[in-house]
Formats: sequence, structure tokens, C-alpha cells
Amino acid sequence: MADPEIKSYAPHHESQSAAVTESRPAKAVLMIVTFAFLGIFLLLPLIVVFNEAFAKGLGAYTEALTNPDTRSAIHLTLLVAAISVPLNIVFGVSAAWAIAKFEFKGKAFLTTLIDLPFSVSPVISGLVYVLLFGAQGLLGAWLKAHGIVILFAVPGIVLATIFVTFPFVARELIPLMQEQGNGDEE
Repeated sequence: MADPEIKSYAPHHESQSAAVTESRPAKAVLMIVTFAFLGIFLLLPLIVVFNEAFAKGLGAYTEALTNPDTRSAIHLTLLVAAISVPLNIVFGVSAAWAIAKFEFKGKAFLTTLIDLPFSVSPVISGLVYVLLFGAQGLLGAWLKAHGIVILFAVPGIVLATIFVTFPFVARELIPLMQEQGNGDEE
């Protein structure tokens, strides 16, 4: 028995497959508005920033790069990135794998924890770190007794960086792993 032909009852118009076209004046107005917006809110600020940045010439940059404080800041940035990125990859892949591939109690809670940095003010997260690791904090006395410094040191900067950037790794990987499915694993 042949399959009956399935008909679409939606109205069909000749213009459905054609792209929507606007009149020439409408196109011109839209293009002018778009370029004006880009010029005012993107190009103009960039011009001002570069104008101010190079007002003292390139000598100011070479002088700044020879400053020990600048070199220390660049070193600290590279060190924190070198520590944070691998940790974010490990934790992000692990969390994404757990959420995408397994069903377990607390999965919704883990997903909520991943989104927490998006919804918490950086001021509040900094306060939480101070309340945990500060001298008067929950772990402060124990850390001080053991000579461990977290706040206002590299470990604190790394913790804050991971807290802020971890959700980006996990959130990028979760849909990818869910789309991939479990077929390759079985």
C-alpha cells in the first residue's frame, strides 16, 4: 500500500521563497542609519581613544614598558592566565561532560551553580572571598596559622579569575556535548 500524499494546508504564496525586498529609499535610510550608528558609537570613540593614547607619542609606550611596575603587571597577568586557563578547561570540560552525558540527582543544582557568576555582582563575590579568606573570615585564622596567603595575592587573583570565567567554558561546551550525543561512546 502506497503512502498517501501528505498535503500542506498552509497557504502558499509565490513570495514565500523570495527574499524580502525593500524599496530603494527604505534601503538608503536603513543604510544611513546603520552607518551613522556605527560611526557615532564605534568609530568616533575609537578615534578619540587612539588620539589620546598616542598624544605623547610612541616614546611614552616604550618608557612605560621599561617601568618595573608595568613589567610586574604584565608578568602577573600572564601568570594568572597560565594558571586559570588550564584549570578552567579541566573544570569546564568536567562540568559540561557531567551535565550533558549523565542523569543524576543535583544536575539542576550544578547547572545553577555554573550560572551563579553571571548573576552575582563582582562586588558581592569579592566580599564573599574576604569573608572566607580574610583575617577575620571563616578560614582566616587557620590560613594565618599555616602561613597561607590567599587574599591580595596570586591565589586570590586566580580564584577570582576562575570564578568569573569558568561559566563561559562550561556554557560553551554543554550544548556542543548534548548535540554530540552518546552514540560515539557506545
